[in-house]
Amino acid sequence: MKGSFIKGVKTKSKLLSKVYNSTFQTVLILPVIIWNSAYATDIPAVDAQMLTSSITSSKTTSKNDVYIIRMKDNPIAAYDGSIKGLKATKPSKNKKIDPKNKHVIAYGDYLTNKHDNLLKDIGSNSKLYSYKYSYNGFSARLSSAQVAKLKANPDVLTVVADEMLKPDTISTTSFLGLDATDGTGLWEKLGGKDYAGEDVIIGIIDSGVWPESESFSDRTGTNKNGKGGKLSYHQIPGWHGKCTPGEGFPASDCNQKLIAAQWFNSGFGGDIGVKAAFPYEYASARDADGHGTHTMSTAGGNSDVDVSINGSDVGTASGMAPRARVAAYKVCWGRGGEGGCFGADSVAAIDQAVADGVDVLNFSISGSSTSFTDQVEIAFLFAADAGVFVAASAGNSGPGASTVAHNSPWLTTVAAGTHDRGWEATVTTTGDGVTYSGVSLGSGLGQSEMIYSLNAVAAGADSEEARLCYPGTLDDTAVAGKIVVCDRGTIARVDKSLAVSMAGGSGMVLANVAPSSLNADFHSVPSIHVDVATGNAIRNYAINSGADGGSLSAGTPMTLEGSFVAGFSSRGPALAGSGDILKPDIMAPGVDIIAAVSPDGYGGENFGALSGTSMSSPHMAGLAALMKQAHPDWSPAAIKSAFMTSAVQTTNQGNPIPDGPFGYGAGFVQPNKAINPGLVYDAGWNDWIGFLCGTGSIDCGGYAPDPSNMNYPSIAIGALAGSQTVTRTVTNVSDSHGTYTPVIDGLDGISVSINPAVIAIAPGESVSYSVTFTNIDADVDTYSTGGITWVDGDQLVRSAVVVYPVQLGAPAEIVGSGADGSTSFDVAFGYTGNYSVGTHGLVAASTQAGTVADDPSNDINTALDTCDFGGFPFTCEGITWHAVFAAPGAELVRISLFDDYTDGADDADLYVWDSSFSFMGSSGNGTSAEQVDIASPADTLYFVAVHGWQTDGADANYTLFSWDPSVDAGNMTVTSPAGAVLGTTGTVTVDWADLGAEKYLGVLSHSDGGLLKQTVINIQND
Repeated sequence: MKGSFIKGVKTKSKLLSKVYNSTFQTVLILPVIIWNSAYATDIPAVDAQMLTSSITSSKTTSKNDVYIIRMKDNPIAAYDGSIKGLKATKPSKNKKIDPKNKHVIAYGDYLTNKHDNLLKDIGSNSKLYSYKYSYNGFSARLSSAQVAKLKANPDVLTVVADEMLKPDTISTTSFLGLDATDGTGLWEKLGGKDYAGEDVIIGIIDSGVWPESESFSDRTGTNKNGKGGKLSYHQIPGWHGKCTPGEGFPASDCNQKLIAAQWFNSGFGGDIGVKAAFPYEYASARDADGHGTHTMSTAGGNSDVDVSINGSDVGTASGMAPRARVAAYKVCWGRGGEGGCFGADSVAAIDQAVADGVDVLNFSISGSSTSFTDQVEIAFLFAADAGVFVAASAGNSGPGASTVAHNSPWLTTVAAGTHDRGWEATVTTTGDGVTYSGVSLGSGLGQSEMIYSLNAVAAGADSEEARLCYPGTLDDTAVAGKIVVCDRGTIARVDKSLAVSMAGGSGMVLANVAPSSLNADFHSVPSIHVDVATGNAIRNYAINSGADGGSLSAGTPMTLEGSFVAGFSSRGPALAGSGDILKPDIMAPGVDIIAAVSPDGYGGENFGALSGTSMSSPHMAGLAALMKQAHPDWSPAAIKSAFMTSAVQTTNQGNPIPDGPFGYGAGFVQPNKAINPGLVYDAGWNDWIGFLCGTGSIDCGGYAPDPSNMNYPSIAIGALAGSQTVTRTVTNVSDSHGTYTPVIDGLDGISVSINPAVIAIAPGESVSYSVTFTNIDADVDTYSTGGITWVDGDQLVRSAVVVYPVQLGAPAEIVGSGADGSTSFDVAFGYTGNYSVGTHGLVAASTQAGTVADDPSNDINTALDTCDFGGFPFTCEGITWHAVFAAPGAELVRISLFDDYTDGADDADLYVWDSSFSFMGSSGNGTSAEQVDIASPADTLYFVAVHGWQTDGADANYTLFSWDPSVDAGNMTVTSPAGAVLGTTGTVTVDWADLGAEKYLGVLSHSDGGLLKQTVINIQND
C-alpha cells in the first residue's frame, strides 16, 4: 500500500548487510544548492547505515502507468435527474439498479460518451475501463501531456496514478452462536441453516474462486417460498450478473450457488500482461492463489462440508450465510506475496458488482490509512448509498497504534480476533530434557536432529531468505531428516514448512522473532509454532546442541479463552479524521480460520487455516447477509449499527478484552443479539458528505459540520478542550415501545451529561439526544475511553466512546490568499489561566529546482541501496538529494512538493533526515503533493531525498519548497482573547499585509506561559 510502513524484514536486513556496512567516514562539503547560507555548516561525517536504519515508510513496489480519472457528474447510483432529457437513475430505497432500464442505459451512455470524447480530445485511445454505476470516470494509460490536459479540464475532479494494493471456518459458526438450537441462534431464527442467507447475494472482490469446491456446490432443495434450488440465476429478481467463461473456467462452472464469476486485470495489462508476469495464473475468475476462495467460503460457503487437510479428517465447515448466493470478482493476481490488486481493476469490480445487484460486498484488500477519498473508497461511498453493505479488512499492521486502514464511515472496518478453538503441542529438546509448549495441528515426530535454518543455507541462496526458510534456499544435505528452526517473517508460515519439506527435512519449529500470534497452521511437515522466548531458547539449542535432537508431540485440541485481539490486527486511533471517528468498527474471528482454498495455491489441498483481517472481514460480510435477510428494508448503516451496539467487550470467559476500543472498536460481534438491537443509529448520503466536509476531505464552500456529530454508533472526539457537546439520533426498529435510560462506563475524569435523561420511543420513531463531555480531572493528551449504554430492561444499546482531552482546541492550519487579508477562527479552552498568541513569519518559500530519475525498483530502500555516499549530493538511482537549512529557533520547518510544480503527472516522494541523519519523516501520497513538517525543530540542517517513485517519463522536473518561520516578520498581526476560561471559546483574528505573489507560511504559537499548540498560517498567492 502506498504510504504504508515498511515491514519487510528481508528488504531491510539485506539493506543493512550490503552498502551500509561500509567504513565510509568522509566529511562532506556543502554543495552550491544551499538555501540560507547564513546558517550553513559543513555536512557532518556520515555513517550511511543511519540513512536506512530508521526509515519507516515506503510505497508499494509495483506500478502500471495507469491513471484513474474521476468526473464531476454523479454516477448512475446517485444521479437525480438534474440534466435535461435524462431521467433520474438513483435507485429508490430497498431497490437495486437495473442496468437494462432505458433511463439507466441513456444516462450510462451519456457518461461513457463524455469519457470517450474527453479521451479523444487529448489524443488517447488507451482506455482500460469506463466506470458509471458507483463511480463516474475512467482509467487509461496516458502521457504527461495528456494528464496535464485532463487536469485542466473543468469536468475532471481528480487524476490519480493507479497503485497496487495487497490482499490483506470450522467452528466459528458455533463460537458465534449461529447454530444454537435453544431459540437464541440466528440461523434458527431464519428457518435453520438450510435457509440462512436465502435471497441474499454476497460479492467477493478478491483473487477469484475455485468453483469445484464443495463450499460452492449447487444448491438443492427449496426455499421458504417453495422455489427450487435449480432456479436459473439469470431469473433471480434484481440480479444482472454473469458467469464469464475463461481459461480453465467454463460458464458451466457457475451454478445456483456461485451465480457470477468475472475478472478484471487491465491494470496488469490484460490477460497477456498477467500471464507474462504470473505464468501459473488463469486468464479467468479461477483462483490461483486461494485467498479469494477462502474469503468467499467464510462469508457464504455451504454448510456441513467435510474438511480434510493433509489427509486428516478435521470436521465440517460452514460459511456464515450458508444459503446465500455468492459472486466472484477477481482483481488480485499472483500468489504467495507476489502481485496484488490494482485500484483501476478494483473500481471496475465495485462498479460492476453494484450494477449486477449484489447486496453485500467483501473487500479483504489493503487500503488507505490517511484518506477517505481515494478512488476505491469513493466507489464504495456510492455503493453504500445504493444500499450495498461493505465489509473491509482493518489491516494486518498491528499491534502498532494508528495503523488501521479503510477508515471511511460508510464501510464496516473489521478487526481480527481469536476464537475458542486451539491445538496445543510440545517440543522436547533431548540434550537437556526441557519440554516447551506451542501450537500445532500436525502429527508428532520422534527423535530427530535439529538445525537452525541460517546454518543450512543452500549454495548460491540468500542467507536472509534461508533464515526465513524461503522455498529453495535450504541445503538438502544439511537439512535431510532434521527438524529445522525457521524464523517467522515476510513469507507465509506454511511456505516455510514447504521449504523444509522440499529440502528433505522431517519437521519444523516456527519461532516468533517479535511478539505476535501463535497459529496452528496445516504444514507440509510436522511443525510447532512457538513464542519469542521459546524460540530464542530452541534456536540457541539447535545452534549449539542440535545433534542431540528433539521430538515434537502431536497437536491436541483444546478449548481456549477467545475474543482477544490478534497481534497482527491493525489498531486505531485512525490517522484519517483527526480522531473524530473510531476505527476499527468491530471485531470478528480472524485467527486460524479453516475454509476452502485453491489447491493450486495450497499444494493440492482444498481447505486451509488462514489468519488475518482478510479472514475477519468476510465473517462480517456473511453476518450482514443474514441481517439483510432478516431485515431487507434496513440500510447498510442500520445493519452496522446493530452489530456495533450489541457487541461485547469481554472474552468468552467474561474477562475484559485488554486492547480496548482502538483494538476491537465497538467489541466482538454478537450476531444473535444484533438481529434485535432495539435502537439503531441510521445514516446515509447527507451524513457521510457532511463528515467529509467537516474533516476537510472535500471543499464544501465553508460548510464544515463537526465530524464528531455524524450519526455514528460510536462517539469519538479527537480534541476535547474543556467541554464539547455531540448529538445523536436513534430509531426504534423493534415492534414495541421502549423507555431507555443511559448507563456510563469508563471515561475516567470526564463528566458526561445526557439530554434527555430518558428516551421514550415508539416503534419506527426517531429521537435525538445530546451528550456533553467535560474534562474534570482527566489527563490531557491521552485518550479516555468508555461507553454509553441505553438500557430498557434486557435491551442494551451501547456506543463506544473515545475522547482526547487537550488544554487548547485550535485548528492546525488556516489557508488564505491575497496580498492583504484577514481571517478568524475559534479556540476552545480546556483550562483557566493565562493565554497569549505569538507570531512567527510570514516568510516566503525558499525554492530549489531539481530533476529526479524514475526509480525502476519503485522502492526507497532499494534506491538507497544504489547510492554512492562518497560526497554530497549523494548519487543514487531514482533519488535526488537536497540540503535544507532552517533559521535558529524556527517554530516549524516545512518541506513540500506540489503537483503544479512538476512537469507532468509524476509521483515523487519526500524523505527527510536531520544533520545527524536521524530520520525525521516522509511523505508518500499518490501524486507529488508531499509535505513533511518538523515542529519546534532542534536542528538547522536537514537532508532531503526526493524519490522518483513513479515519473511519467524517464524523469521528473520539480521545485522543492521550504519554510522556516522563526521571528515576527512584521507582515502578520494577531488579536486574541486576554485569558482562558475552562469550557469557553474565544476568537483569534489574523491580519496580513504587503505580501507578494508567492507561497507564504507563518506560525501562531498558543501559550499559557509554555507552548500549548501551533497553528500554521498558509497564504498561497502564487
